[in-house]
Amino acid sequence: MAVAANRTPAPDRHKVARALLSVFDKTGLVELARGLSDLGVELVSTGGSRAALEAAGLPVRDVAELTGFPEIMDGRVKTLHPNVHGGLLGIRGDAAHAAAMDTHEIHGIDLLVVNLYPFAETVASGADRAAIIENIDIGGPAMMRAGAKNHAYVSVLTDPADYADVLAELRANGGEIGLDRRRRLAAKAYGMTAAYDAAVSTWFAGDVEETAPTRRAFAGTLASSLRYGENPHQTAAFYLDSSKRPGVATARQVQGKALSYNNINDTDAAFELVAEFDPARAAAVAIIKHANPCGVAEGSTILEAYGRALACDPVSAFGGIVALNRRLDAQAAAEIIEVFTEVIIAPDADEEAIALVAAKKNLRLLLTGGLPDPRAPGLVVKSVAGGLLVQSRDAGTVDALDLKVVTKRAPTEAEMADLRFAFRVAKHVKSNAIVYAKDLATVGIGAGQMSRVDSARIAARKAEDAAEAAGGPVLTTGSVVASDAFFPFADGLLSAVAAGARAVIQPGGSMRDAEVIAAADEHDIAMVFTGMRHFRH
Repeated sequence: MAVAANRTPAPDRHKVARALLSVFDKTGLVELARGLSDLGVELVSTGGSRAALEAAGLPVRDVAELTGFPEIMDGRVKTLHPNVHGGLLGIRGDAAHAAAMDTHEIHGIDLLVVNLYPFAETVASGADRAAIIENIDIGGPAMMRAGAKNHAYVSVLTDPADYADVLAELRANGGEIGLDRRRRLAAKAYGMTAAYDAAVSTWFAGDVEETAPTRRAFAGTLASSLRYGENPHQTAAFYLDSSKRPGVATARQVQGKALSYNNINDTDAAFELVAEFDPARAAAVAIIKHANPCGVAEGSTILEAYGRALACDPVSAFGGIVALNRRLDAQAAAEIIEVFTEVIIAPDADEEAIALVAAKKNLRLLLTGGLPDPRAPGLVVKSVAGGLLVQSRDAGTVDALDLKVVTKRAPTEAEMADLRFAFRVAKHVKSNAIVYAKDLATVGIGAGQMSRVDSARIAARKAEDAAEAAGGPVLTTGSVVASDAFFPFADGLLSAVAAGARAVIQPGGSMRDAEVIAAADEHDIAMVFTGMRHFRH
């Protein structure tokens, strides 16, 4: 039980006389240790870290010399000893602590250099259960927590990115480290142990098939601090998780200014949508604004798909995000840059295309190296007042569904292709969602309305506006329509019929399905039920 006591305040600066180095990731280890040794710091190390330092010709003591006990159980037990944890936890300004250290010959450890077994990487590699368990680090987190708790006297280095700055401070201040630095290193250490434990607990929940564990932890690694959030008065930062899912989080930014909070949110929405379209079947392009699609289309080339997607709503596409399911080529790049665009995201790009995009210095070009799998499992987390809502990712795909024709007239082959296309898009439109499509391109999209009828009307009106701007016919005539959820009444269907739709795809399941089916039959409309809803809030 911890007992409060009156102790001397933490010193502004603390001399580093002894360092314990025990790392899995040995990036920069030798350079750091050489710098410490040159400053007269005694080096103590374990296992592979000690071997690396000895190979570099550096003087280093084995931790067994401190503990008087060898590493045992394949290295599972080596630092779990009072001589290590006493050296980390001993309060230098406390007489009783000092007496205990003197009595038991415990020497203070002033600098701890430690990182952890690659647990998340081992899970991601597909390793078996035994290998995953073996990569749960015990001694590392225990030392980190001990040293960070006693940051008044101990500096805990967990990130090779910090090695150079710490060495510079030591050199500039006669081997001493300031309290502000020690506090920041301690905060970073606890962040690392928290993230590590979150990864382990998440894996264990999956291992025992627990979808709603009693306690759920989430963790991320800072990718970038953002200028602001959705609005300038909000702070924001971007964190990466350990999933490695291809997308904005894993992409290489070839050019353009830094991504904003809204850019990241919209780019993710765009790339997840376009990934619904198999690049082996056809090129596909999605244009997104405020996380909703302005236009989506397939084509024989990216250029063709882009032109058809843009035609759906060229006004809203201004300042949008363009996502591709195939490599960006020069022809497509030349067209895309003619419209003000915030971000282009694609699996790859030709050098000529990259050069063309470079002419727009603020346009961000992101290359991901692949597409996310729309069927892959995952979690979606949303904060609410006082808690978190957690659900599995919507991994349902129309290709896996058993579509049921419920009307007298069945869709034609072309209509069925368009229905599948429209339902793929509707999955990524904010509810209530209505999507008109024709010849594998959207021709009208209604999103985020309180009434499904309103979504149908807005989508039709947008199609009329696009037709007027292009000087051509309204393309909803002869189109199909997708609804993300069932039509609770026939009025939504009748709005689509009034816009010229000839076939409908919807989940079904309304108490008034019979009424809606009868209305479809009365107007010779083909309708299929999917049995799966795609609400998106």
